[in-house]
Amino acid sequence: ADEQLDLDDGRWEDIHVVTGALKLFFRELPEPLVPFSHFDKFIAAIKLQDPSRRGRCVRDLVYSLPPAHHDTMKVLFRHLCRVIEYKEENRMSVQSVAIVFGPTLLRPAGEEANMAMHMVFQNQVVEHILNQYSYIFPD
Repeated sequence: ADEQLDLDDGRWEDIHVVTGALKLFFRELPEPLVPFSHFDKFIAAIKLQDPSRRGRCVRDLVYSLPPAHHDTMKVLFRHLCRVIEYKEENRMSVQSVAIVFGPTLLRPAGEEANMAMHMVFQNQVVEHILNQYSYIFPD
């Protein structure tokens, strides 16, 4: 049965409840927003030294995602970019958002031992997509 959400319920006024729910939604997906098949490709792309090659490579990878993943990413990242616009009030910089969403949106199929090593790159991928939003998702 579909759960009916009452958004007028007072507890939805707490922004942390909403963000927690959003993060949990992405965390609980059977497959992350960046599919397991693309994880290593994104990590390899973000490690590229040449900024223009890195930029093109990440953009092409985002473009190559299945439509549902691509379209969801576009909407989510557009929203996160708007959150960052208010960083003076909400203290959510590009880096903060990347730390919160990096491990949720991209993770390897097996939770390997080198999670800490991946974490840096997972966050860098999210940071890159936020910073390059209009290049990656031209309207």
